[in-house]
Amino acid sequence: MTHRCNWVSAGASPQYVQYHDEEWGVPSRDDQHLFEMIVLEGAQAGLSWSTILNKREGYRRAFANFDIAKVARFTPRHVETLMQDASIVRNRAKIEAAIANARAVQQIQAEHGSLAKFVWSFVNDTPIQNDLASYRDAPASTEVSDALSKALKKYGCKFVGTTICYAFMQAVGMVNDHERDCMRREACAALGKKKRRA
Repeated sequence: MTHRCNWVSAGASPQYVQYHDEEWGVPSRDDQHLFEMIVLEGAQAGLSWSTILNKREGYRRAFANFDIAKVARFTPRHVETLMQDASIVRNRAKIEAAIANARAVQQIQAEHGSLAKFVWSFVNDTPIQNDLASYRDAPASTEVSDALSKALKKYGCKFVGTTICYAFMQAVGMVNDHERDCMRREACAALGKKKRRA
């Protein structure tokens, strides 16, 4: 029987299972994807991850497929339009945060070369490999997520508290929190060992 992390319940939707099997914990160094995950993790605050996954396509449509430069140019009029869009979480603070975060990411890119270079520097460019018997043993935050949260806030990012940052780190493979006997643990660990392609 295929064993997955226990947060993927038996009755989980196909897209939830697919997210676990194909994306969660896979090291990502693509700025557009990293920006998407910052926005989605922030949007999740107070909600379930399945709610956000169900709205992911809506988010991609609403936020120009997470094109950082395009989102950075969104105006108050865009915000009003998005407030009427039922395919995303209609929370003004979260919508405005996504736009502020795009602008902050542009500044990070200008100073550090890329968002990837910046966020991955917090783990010395190598994923942290945790050894969890159960996902329930995973921390809600760590010193690394504290530092990342603080640094992102310094650039003007919003909805990037330390718990959100830790969830982001798990999602983009900066930390491998797949359970010890999860079928994805070794694959993600192997991807983490591969030297970054120049």
